Amino acid sequence: MKMIVGHQPYKSEFVEVNMETKMTYGNQNLNRDVIKYIAMLTMLLNHISQIFMKSGYFLSELFLDIGYFTAITMCYFLVEGFQYTHSKKNYAIRLLIFALISEIPYCMAFATNGVLEFQGLNMLFTLLICFIILIVNDKVSNKILKYICILGLIILSLSCDWALLAPIFTLLFIWSRGSKNKIKYAFIFSMLLFGLFNFVGGIGRFSSGTNIVYALGSMSGIALAGIVILYFYNGKRMKKGKVFSKWFFYLFYPVHLLILGLIRIYCL
Repeated sequence: MKMIVGHQPYKSEFVEVNMETKMTYGNQNLNRDVIKYIAMLTMLLNHISQIFMKSGYFLSELFLDIGYFTAITMCYFLVEGFQYTHSKKNYAIRLLIFALISEIPYCMAFATNGVLEFQGLNMLFTLLICFIILIVNDKVSNKILKYICILGLIILSLSCDWALLAPIFTLLFIWSRGSKNKIKYAFIFSMLLFGLFNFVGGIGRFSSGTNIVYALGSMSGIALAGIVILYFYNGKRMKKGKVFSKWFFYLFYPVHLLILGLIRIYCL
């Protein structure tokens, strides 16, 4: 989910969570794995829009905006499952390995002037940075040192997809952890922040009216993620197929980017 300011696309990915959350909100019937499958679909639509569709048309903008559902959803599940992860070291290593595997497909898929161009670091690198932020928040007791480290990691994300935003989402979910009302505010703030990013990026590129419409549209994916998690998520994983889902979520990112990249190259 590659972030380019001015209502431009984003690319994102999926993180495993090894827990049954302690907080449920009612009679919701969507489990964590189902929501992740939805997030993969919305990400795919976002990437199809970016790579193959002309911007400015209703369908391309719809696919693009719906796709913004994914990154914030993955940040939410990353924070939710952090304290229940059996081995944080192994978790980080898996993220790093799949981030490295995904980099060439990522650059292939989003190249604009040829077969392969460096497009920055992919979303799995961003999620790895967010995971390290969680570790720093958990392990560093000195507040000044903690804030310096977190600031450094946020700056480091500037070389990655969803720069700045994914770390901020992560910090908001750390702040809101365990409170439904705070989670609601975290989603609202994230939605407004993302809309502001897109509005500022569109200044000088679009008329004021068009820019406002694009900014509002870009907020819809994050709003949808908030609605799904707050009102439909039951706090559980699916009972069967957990191992399959775990590895499928990891593999989907590089594989779908590779396929889209090869199709793009074939169509050149």
